[in-house]
Amino acid sequence: MRLEQLFNRRSLLGKFVRWLLLPLLLLWIINTVVAYQISSAAANLAYDRTLLASARVIAEQVMVRNGKLHVEVPYIALDNFEYDNRGQMFYRVSDFAGNIISGYGDLPQMPKNTPRTELYPALVHFHDDIYRERPIRMATFYKPLFEGGLQGMIKVEVAETTEARQYMTHQVLNYTLWGQGLLVFCALCFVGLAMTRILQPIRLLGEEVIRRPPGDFSDIEVGTTHSELLPLVAAINQYRRRLAQLLMRYQRFAADASHQLRTPLAVMTTQAEHALRDGSPEVMRESLTELKQMLKKTTRLTNQLLLLAKMDSGSHQLRRDRPQPPFSLLDSIEKIVMAKLAAARRKDIDLGLENRCRDQNVPLHGKQMLIEEVLLNLLDNALRHTPAGGVITLRLYDAAPGGDRGCIFEIEDSGPGIQPEQREQVFERFHQLPDAAPGGSGLGLAIVKDICRLHDIDISLHDGPQLGGLLVQLAFKR
Repeated sequence: MRLEQLFNRRSLLGKFVRWLLLPLLLLWIINTVVAYQISSAAANLAYDRTLLASARVIAEQVMVRNGKLHVEVPYIALDNFEYDNRGQMFYRVSDFAGNIISGYGDLPQMPKNTPRTELYPALVHFHDDIYRERPIRMATFYKPLFEGGLQGMIKVEVAETTEARQYMTHQVLNYTLWGQGLLVFCALCFVGLAMTRILQPIRLLGEEVIRRPPGDFSDIEVGTTHSELLPLVAAINQYRRRLAQLLMRYQRFAADASHQLRTPLAVMTTQAEHALRDGSPEVMRESLTELKQMLKKTTRLTNQLLLLAKMDSGSHQLRRDRPQPPFSLLDSIEKIVMAKLAAARRKDIDLGLENRCRDQNVPLHGKQMLIEEVLLNLLDNALRHTPAGGVITLRLYDAAPGGDRGCIFEIEDSGPGIQPEQREQVFERFHQLPDAAPGGSGLGLAIVKDICRLHDIDISLHDGPQLGGLLVQLAFKR
């Protein structure tokens, strides 16, 4: 594990180690505080026991001579502390009346209400104080005396400076700090090494993806992949497949555009050269008229190709768009009918609209522009294939109750219709029937199919029951 990874905010390994370091440091601090308290309590317990033993030794040396109390403090009573130059011991022995028999008279008195310890079967009190500007620990021991006609309680006080206790506590604290610190450091090192090994498959996966040539969209093998990485590998494979499909669509669009536009552009170029070469007004007018018609057809073809490309590349984005505000399907149908009314009159076609929906507005959710493109393509196909003097009827009515469809739109014409075995083929791109009317590009129904798929619209082709031609039915979702 490199040091810069630990401080890199975007490093997964560094982030894991930092998250692990915080609780370990907290536990280290807590453990140190607890260890200090335990070691301090243990040192006090050990040294208090020694203080009590010294007080008892001194109390045993108290005797009555000539009706008075005397004490000879043996060196052994103070020897427990004298060997340790970090501590010093003081004592004081008082008689029944509180008069000092021996020892340091300026030792501080035990505070009132000092509790008797319950740790030992003796009348002993322990407390902390200051003596000669040094902290001390004192043991006040009471012992009954019945000797030489005297009886009462003698008091033996033994005090010890706290340097030795503090030294012992600090020693235990240092051992705890260094031991726990070393444990935390080793834990972080082991975790870092383990995480480096654990994250190595991710690095190897990245290297494998980088080594792939630009045109290789094959799936990454998952045979030896760790189970935790399977979702990531599956996501990468799915993304590569989508990318391959998108690239294939762009290549197909480029091929379709070059194939479909090459002929009209060549025709327009030839017509322009012919008009310029002849120079007569009649030929130029005729060439310009043909150029206008060819340009109109080429513009329509180009728009259809661009719409198909947009549908191919952005279909998933269309699905995830925020919900569109509702629009009136009837208004869109009327707008398309008015746009094609002049073309119907030129062929003397009876173009009619029937609305039998309960809600006259017929509100619909979706992309209004794309729905109108469907209506325009269907009506344009009907106008091209319906002979002069024919009939085209548009119908809008409610779907049968109980299903998931809200309304039905139909467009029926009196043209030649489409044979049942050919009705699926007409939705393929650039597919045109042998007896199809001139002027088509073979893209209209392909665009209709894609838009219906995006909007969950059921489209079907049938024989026209009333006019004898083709009946196209669209079933819109509720």
